[in-house]
Amino acid sequence: MNPLYCYESLHHNYPKQIKDLKNLNIQEMEKLVSSWFNNKTLPQSYIFPPETRPGNHVIPRCNTIPVVDLSKALAYERTAVVQQILEASHEFGFFQVINHGVSENLVNDTMNVFKEFFELPAEDKAGIYSEDLKRPCRLYTSSPNFNSEKVHLWRDSLRHPCHPLKECIKVWPPKPTRYREIVAAYSIEAKKLGLRILELLSEGLGLGSGFFGNKLSESTVLSLNHYPPCPDPSLTLGVSKHCDPNLLTILLQGDVYGLQVLKDGEWIGVEPLHNAFVVNIGHQLEIISNNKLKSAEHRAVTNSKVARTTAAFFISPSDDCIIEPAKSLIGTDESPVYRAFEFKEFLLNYIYMEGNFEKSVEPFKLHG
Repeated sequence: MNPLYCYESLHHNYPKQIKDLKNLNIQEMEKLVSSWFNNKTLPQSYIFPPETRPGNHVIPRCNTIPVVDLSKALAYERTAVVQQILEASHEFGFFQVINHGVSENLVNDTMNVFKEFFELPAEDKAGIYSEDLKRPCRLYTSSPNFNSEKVHLWRDSLRHPCHPLKECIKVWPPKPTRYREIVAAYSIEAKKLGLRILELLSEGLGLGSGFFGNKLSESTVLSLNHYPPCPDPSLTLGVSKHCDPNLLTILLQGDVYGLQVLKDGEWIGVEPLHNAFVVNIGHQLEIISNNKLKSAEHRAVTNSKVARTTAAFFISPSDDCIIEPAKSLIGTDESPVYRAFEFKEFLLNYIYMEGNFEKSVEPFKLHG
């Protein structure tokens, strides 16, 4: 048994064992980039191959990625907003939303508590550090495959589920003390926002109200990434190129630049906007729309001056949810591009293929 699973049950009767386990975990936590980044040049194990490293060339921060004012969807401009979201999802796979209805105070409090978490002393985070994929709430560095991967990512991550909220909150970090209260409120609002955007997409695709409700959007996971200042951002990445395997992602990227999207073979930067969320289309929306919507590859670069903290809120189908192209979107002269499958089958293949764009979807394509 992983010693972390039995942490709480041992605590009452075996304080010495717990202290030993915690000390062991603190030693493991020395892998965290944030524990040593000030002391070193970039280690060889963080240097990407020349063909995948970002290099020194300046990536333009693109102002053409659409910015959608969601307040207009409440009034007579709703049709125009639906069309704007639909076009952005087809052309870019990304857009930003402003006037989204999530309180600015809540957004600020949430980002502050995320930053506070990563600034906690090692002993306050040791209880949730884990490289065990089965652990629902875990702090780790680079990726869950740290010990076997060829090159490490310049990031520390905290990941935990948000549904069902009353159960999940019990395994969230106990510190900072306000973490659970603030993040619970934030996760409720992020889910509402995601469902609102999915409803607008459903409307634009002609799928009808509530199409993306229930099992198609049941699962929610929060993934925090912390990128300390990097000695040489040209040689490494915070997150390597990938598409999200889920339905829809709501990203709180804060005010520090780092997100890049691949469009027409070129990387473009996504400019941080005040009190905005970045929304991107996941693989499952691309499949359900029969490729009418696009899941775009993206990555995170680092910088040498300031730390960057982001929070991705992943909305996904339940494991046993059947995913297939919506029948109403397939015209008489068209064929479905994908076969039907359970979401967990896709997710297992995605993990096995390490998020590779083509290999993640290839087993689910229909040929002929």
